Amino acid sequence: MKKVDKYFKLQKEIYEYFGYKEDWVVFPLEDRREMYWKISKTIGYVKYSPQKDFTNEDTLYEDEIYTQRFLPKWVYRGKKYTMIVVDTHTDGNRFLAIYDNKKKLSKERILE
Repeated sequence: MKKVDKYFKLQKEIYEYFGYKEDWVVFPLEDRREMYWKISKTIGYVKYSPQKDFTNEDTLYEDEIYTQRFLPKWVYRGKKYTMIVVDTHTDGNRFLAIYDNKKKLSKERILE
């Protein structure tokens, strides 16, 4: 099946871009490139929102950065994109969330 071959080829290219290697657990990819984001001052969390203004709690989300000993790191920074292993704490969902580096916000815009 060509579509399956293409899927795994693209997945491999994405992993190579970030320098990520699958290990003990396989995580699905989550596209969050449209979200504004910041790794929270509260170490271990990434906050994100579809709006640049992080003061509206109704559109502000937060996931814990998933840290496990089988992964050499949990935040994979590329030139244009960052991939973070996140735990949503909802129904056991954990993802490789991909964010656009152009949408990374400074501390001043984060609602703490």
